[in-house]
Amino acid sequence: MATRKSTRDKASGAPAKTGSTVPRSGAAEPAVDAPPPRRRRREPMSRVDTAWLRMERSTNLMMITSVMMFESPLALDRLKKIIKDRFLAYPRFRQKVVETAMGPHWENDPDFDIDWHVRLSALPGRGGKRELERFASHMASTPLDQTKPLWQFHLVERYGGGSAVVCRIHHCYADGIALVQVLLSMTDVEAQPQKSEPLTKRWLKKEEHAKVAQRVGAIGRYVQMGEKVLEKGMDFARDPSLAGVLANEGMELAKELAYALALEDDPSTVLKMPLGVSKRCAWAEPLTLADVKAVGRAFQCTVNDVLLASVAGALRSYLIERGEVLDGRNIRVTVPVNLRPLEHAKQLGNHFGLVFLELPVGEPNPVARLQKVAANMRQLRKSRQAIMAFGLLAALGMAPVPLQRVALELFSRKATAVATNVPGPQSPLYLAGSKIKDMMFWVPQTGGIGIGVSILSYNGRVHFGLIADAKLMPDPDSVIRRFEPEFEKLVYLALMAGWEHDFGPEDAEALMPLSDEPA
Repeated sequence: MATRKSTRDKASGAPAKTGSTVPRSGAAEPAVDAPPPRRRRREPMSRVDTAWLRMERSTNLMMITSVMMFESPLALDRLKKIIKDRFLAYPRFRQKVVETAMGPHWENDPDFDIDWHVRLSALPGRGGKRELERFASHMASTPLDQTKPLWQFHLVERYGGGSAVVCRIHHCYADGIALVQVLLSMTDVEAQPQKSEPLTKRWLKKEEHAKVAQRVGAIGRYVQMGEKVLEKGMDFARDPSLAGVLANEGMELAKELAYALALEDDPSTVLKMPLGVSKRCAWAEPLTLADVKAVGRAFQCTVNDVLLASVAGALRSYLIERGEVLDGRNIRVTVPVNLRPLEHAKQLGNHFGLVFLELPVGEPNPVARLQKVAANMRQLRKSRQAIMAFGLLAALGMAPVPLQRVALELFSRKATAVATNVPGPQSPLYLAGSKIKDMMFWVPQTGGIGIGVSILSYNGRVHFGLIADAKLMPDPDSVIRRFEPEFEKLVYLALMAGWEHDFGPEDAEALMPLSDEPA
């Protein structure tokens, strides 16, 4: 039993167990100065990780791109040391992907060179926010070298009086929740730490765990069901025998899958067009998390509901400016749902499902928009749609490539954007002695989806980012600048409402003239 467990830990990509079990901020780290073994030990890639590896297209690279901005300069040698000591404590990041007759495998890179993976970069001109956004856009549009481990850090020495680090990691290594924890495991809570609690003690809270994680026992059945759907060619609407197959697996499981396969394609808009190969990244000025929570309490909904309603309002205003006639229409976004307790994210890998969320961009009333988003999210939280999607992804990872392409295209037609919200630590962090002032990340898109919305909370503030295909949205700042005004509408209405009674859309109409004029 001990031998089997040890093998599983190594394959998972968990931190190396040479001196410490989990990287701790300010605590002694695993020793990684010794050279890695030269032998080419191979480990099979998991089904779901394989699916994300094979989703990559020239028009949609499967990279999670992030940026950290520092108050003071960060030296290259200090960054390399932190990466050696803490990032490479996860053995997976010394491994590259190799294709074999049995599918993709992980293999130790015998020619691993940290100088290839940690680069020094510079911004042109004044080196301000716009220049950093352009640099991040270029990085998000540039494929990683497939002959090496699929990650890189780019240190921008001069930015805003300090430095910035742009990081790129391929999605096949881990999902966003896990990668955020990996990056935060490189940080400390003090500039000169003596001793500190493990990261999980000061970041993760039980109430933030996805409730769906309690139902993961159904995943095996969803994988089997996904395989049967793939055998039938994903053609649910035209193949009545498939409904009978699914019914035999249980009504609850069948209902979720039938719903997803029967969804109509998302409506055609200027955001749903053929893609190019260039991406554009942008981020907004952060909101105060306490303000977002106050608005959520005023309207009896969650922080996530408030933020996604603000996204819906910003996209509505942008679409109207681009000439779209909305008139009560919705667009659909895919929302990742974590399927494991957050403290287990250090095991790496992809452990999340996807749900389809309707954003009411055709609703002019901001309160009605918020209520519809909240109602849609409540319904999704009760469903097993996320586990269903995980099972399909697992089955997809082992399917023939042509069938993978058909399935990917089928599901990407059902959504216009990807939207994700990752909870971060609510206290300031330091990396190699430099304080992290702000941070942001951008989620990759799949198939024909060309828009990605990312929300990250850090140090009492909410950061909102957007990545878009350059052909669809050459200037994502034209959407970013609308986000705060949409949130401020909700703040205004919450303050003016009077909280002695439930506040509804009719109150919003009485208090505020509704306008579709561009922000």
